[in-house]
Amino acid sequence: MDKKKLDQQSQHWEANFLSKPEMFGLEPSIAAKKALKSFKEENIKNIVELGAGLGRDTVFFAKNFINVEALDYSKTSIESITNKATKLNLNNFVNPKVFDVRKKLPFEDNSIDGCFSHMLYCMALSNNDIENLNNEICRILKPKGINIYTVRNTGDGDYKKGIHRGEDLYENDGFIVHFFSKKKINNLSKGFEVLDIEKFEEGNFPRKLFVVKNRKI
Repeated sequence: MDKKKLDQQSQHWEANFLSKPEMFGLEPSIAAKKALKSFKEENIKNIVELGAGLGRDTVFFAKNFINVEALDYSKTSIESITNKATKLNLNNFVNPKVFDVRKKLPFEDNSIDGCFSHMLYCMALSNNDIENLNNEICRILKPKGINIYTVRNTGDGDYKKGIHRGEDLYENDGFIVHFFSKKKINNLSKGFEVLDIEKFEEGNFPRKLFVVKNRKI
């Protein structure tokens, strides 16, 4: 695995966010809508969003009175979220921060009600990076806290296409994607009870994904 190639993805995302400031549109993702339903059912009002991107889901959660700690390693991304929160008078609900999720998460043990990430796990992260991230999420969540995340699955049309970058990572159009099987998801369940793994599709391609809902044991 070429770690340098994986590390260069941050520059690639930064360039894309700068050149296409609404590259994912303004509407919330399907995953965020599903997550909001779960958070309401669990009475969760404070979450950490990991890999918040340009903030379409951050804004959606905030509009629904959920406090969001929004983390992303792109400075452009965090500036976009900050500007949107200010424009929409949502600053009381949104706290954006530039952060690399390969590091120790900036929260205390057992302090967070819920976590959400849309396609963060399938970024240019090695298996080891993902395991470390998942362990960190488990650390910061309160007992019975919820982690909802989405990943592109091995039924996706881009799986095993393009340039193989090691493990289940493939590069297409400059983007490196980590693909997941149900087995890989279950292998990441240490410290969690897997509540649900649901298939869904997004975009015109379409991208084929799993949305995973885990509860901290």
